[in-house]
Amino acid sequence: MPALNVEFSEGELETLRAIARERGTSLKALVREAAAADIERHRALKEGAAVFRSFFEQHANEFAAAFPDDEPSDGAGTRAA
Repeated sequence: MPALNVEFSEGELETLRAIARERGTSLKALVREAAAADIERHRALKEGAAVFRSFFEQHANEFAAAFPDDEPSDGAGTRAA
């Protein structure tokens, strides 16, 4: 399995060790779980953003009608058509 060496300050490392002790896990497992959780959070945010974009695109005319003052202008002070 590929590995990664990560450098921490003494303070960070001591804090991580304390957290691992509190959770009854190893330092390696704690850091791996944190990385895995961040990977999952990143995937979920990307998926959520894609769903939002799709929803917004499907309902763009409704949003424009409901919030006309928020429509972008064409740069000349008038609303884009």
